[in-house]
This record gives sequence, structure tokens and C-alpha cells, in this order.
Amino acid sequence: MMLRSLPRAAPSSASLRVHPYRIQTNTWHPPVATCLSEGRQEQRRHAGIHAISNPTLAGIEKRWEGMPPQEQADLWMALRDRMKVNWHEMTLQEKKAAYWIAFGPHGPRALPPPGEGKTIFWYTMLGVGVSGVLFLIIRAFARPPPKTMTAQYQAQTNEYLKAQRTEPITGVSSEGYKGKGMIQSKPRKGPPPDDDED
Repeated sequence: MMLRSLPRAAPSSASLRVHPYRIQTNTWHPPVATCLSEGRQEQRRHAGIHAISNPTLAGIEKRWEGMPPQEQADLWMALRDRMKVNWHEMTLQEKKAAYWIAFGPHGPRALPPPGEGKTIFWYTMLGVGVSGVLFLIIRAFARPPPKTMTAQYQAQTNEYLKAQRTEPITGVSSEGYKGKGMIQSKPRKGPPPDDDED
């Protein structure tokens, strides 16, 4: 059995010759002319794809949005196959349709409808107006501010802090203090708040 397989193995081992600087194999490389002819065959195969009829491409700008997605995909695939050939062989309609489908104002690149800016502005103004009316209604029925949010009460708080000597270094109780202290509200109209008020 071993002797029978030896002649079959011999040619494969003989195909490898070792030279001092390189390893040479008996592989065949096609000449450049063959590569060029293969490229021409590829072109001929793509050229065999027929031009898309003009009625199919006519008015594509107006019809594209209304076409079913499957029809859009089929047309795009047909155009893509046509674009694989030399572009000089494509018809003007095919070039225009391919450009418009790839870069035209449809889908996410669609132009806004006319008057969209005005519509957005007026809806925004309506929202602001409704918010203002709600604010005024809530404010009209709200309770009055608490007694601690009057300038008189906050002035009394300053006097109390001075009497207690709170923050004697930099606060209200310090010598030469010129700040407002706890006063942050406008003066209240009417009598000062009583201590008995809740």
C-alpha cells in the first residue's frame, strides 16, 4: 500500500524547489491580458443589464414618496446595478434618478412644508399664553405669603441675632456690619406682623 501511494506523493514534493534565496513553487499566474479580459467580461455582464425604461423613471421626484417600499427598493437595486457599468453607457434619466434617489430632498432630507415656522411660532405663543393664564389663576386663589417673608419680620430677625451675638466676627453682630443681614423681601404695606399670628 505504501509503495502505491509513493508515486502520487512524489510529484507534489518535486514541485517545491529550494533555492539559496527564494522558494519557488509551480503555481501558475495568469498574464495581465487575461486579467484585462476578465475585467471586460465583467463589464459585458453588467452591460447586459438593460437600461431602465424612461416611463419608469419619468417624474420619479413626484412619485417617490407615494411608491410602496418594495417598489422603491426594486427600483433602487436596478439603478444600483446599472451604476456598476460605465456611466457613459447610462441614460440621462438613469443618472438623474440615481442622483435624486441618493441625495434628493425626501425622507429625512425632506424640505419643511410651507408655513411650518409660523405654525410653530403660534403654537409656542399659545402654550406660553395658557401657562400665563394658569399662573395668574393659581396666584389669585393662593394663600398670602407667610409672615416670615416680610421685610419687617426679617428686620426683627436681625435685631434678635444682634441681641444673641450670632456670628460676631463677620455676621450681623460684628462691629461695623453694613450688609442687609436677613432682609431679603420688600417692605410690607400695612401694620407690622403680630407675634401671635400663625
